[in-house]
Order: sequence, then C-alpha cells, then structure tokens
Amino acid sequence: MATYKKRGYKKSIPTDTNDKVEMESTTAEVFETLDSTASRTEEWISRYQNFILTAVGLIALSVLSYLGYQNYIFEPKKTEAVSELSQAQYYFELAVNGQESDSLFRRALNGGEGKYGFLDIIDNYAGTPAAKLATYSAGMAYLNLGDYVNAIAYLDQFDTDDVMLKALAKGAIGDAFAEIDQPQEAYDYYVAALEASDNTFSAPKYLFKAGLLGASLGKNKAAIGYFKRIQSDYPESAEARKVEVQIGRLENLN
Repeated sequence: MATYKKRGYKKSIPTDTNDKVEMESTTAEVFETLDSTASRTEEWISRYQNFILTAVGLIALSVLSYLGYQNYIFEPKKTEAVSELSQAQYYFELAVNGQESDSLFRRALNGGEGKYGFLDIIDNYAGTPAAKLATYSAGMAYLNLGDYVNAIAYLDQFDTDDVMLKALAKGAIGDAFAEIDQPQEAYDYYVAALEASDNTFSAPKYLFKAGLLGASLGKNKAAIGYFKRIQSDYPESAEARKVEVQIGRLENLN
C-alpha cells in the first residue's frame, strides 16, 4: 500500500558533520540530475506519449471487442461503462497532445458534454474492465495536474495482468513520491516497476532513477548494480550513455 507523508516530512540526519554535508550535497545533486533527465512527468509524457496512447488504446479496444463478442452474458451496465470511457479517454488523449492540457485533464476526470469522467466511471461501474482502466487513467491525469497525492492513491489501486502497464503505474507512483520529497518511497516503487517488467521501453529509465535515488540514500552497491545492468542489458538505451560517470563517482566513494 502506497503511503505518503505530509510536507513536513524530513529525512534522517547523519550524526557526523562531514557525512551530513556530503549527504545533503549528494541528495541535492541527485534531484537536480533527476530533473535534467526527464524525471518530471511533463517531459516523460512528451517523450513516451505515443506508446502510452497506443497501450491505452489497445486495452480499450480489447475491452470493446470482448464486450462485442460476448455481449449476451454482459449486463447493459458494462456496455454503458465502455461508452462513457470512450469520451473520457478522448479528453485524456487530447490533453496529452494538446495545449490546454490542464483543463482537458480535468474534463477527463470529471466528465463533460453529458458524459461521465474517469471518477464517475470508477464510482458507478465498479468491477468492470472500464472502471479498471479509468483508475489507471485517473492516476495519470492527476500526475499530470501535479496532484501527486491523488495520483498515488489511484495508481496504487490499479490492478492489471498487463506487465507493461503495471510497470508504468509503479514507476509513475515513484515519480509522484519523488515530487513530494519522499525519496525512499520513490526508490521502492522504481524497484517495483523493474520487478514488474524488464522490457526495453521502461526498464532502463527506472534502473537509472533507482540508481540515482539509491545513491542518495546510501545504497551505493545497489545503485552501482542498477547502472551496470543498464550497460550490460540495455546498451542502446539513452540511459546507457549517462551511467559511466555515475559508476565512476560511486566506485570512488567506496
């Protein structure tokens, strides 16, 4: 279960003065590096929006196809849920690709033009495939709006057998925790994203983030392992071009 702390949350303070200065410097450097390597949601969405829309579209299509094929055993309510989801998902896709993204994300969440939004679908069609997908999309919408607490809450409720979407949901929770300055929780969810799927699309990104945050938390051995795994398993990834300096820095600390 994902948990968050209030803004007053503070990291533990090392007793040794030199260690304290070094840790604070390292932590500041890590979060600066996270920002410069597209850790923010807006940059991530811009880079991977086509894949996200394709994945979400395929799931929506599979839901529609399944309902169409076995309509005789499904209640009308479930068909209604898919219809409502189509409009909400349309707003979500416009938000990802459009300029007025905040208002469109809110419309996707709350509905418009006489149609339900993700939140209505979750409340009114609980247990349906449409409600499950709406839970994921609601979490991503909140993440893009900067409402990280709600993003964590909805993404943590999302349950799926799709390993790719599971990895993306876990990683997005990690991003939300990073934004509210809870590095340990962010690190744990980046690791969970890695465990969910080792695909070439998301794994290098979460390995890199886990490595950076792991180093800031004093988990140098684990961090080096994550960086070296990028080198060995994903040498063609963008992250592979960034890890050599990180490995050198951490090995010199040992």
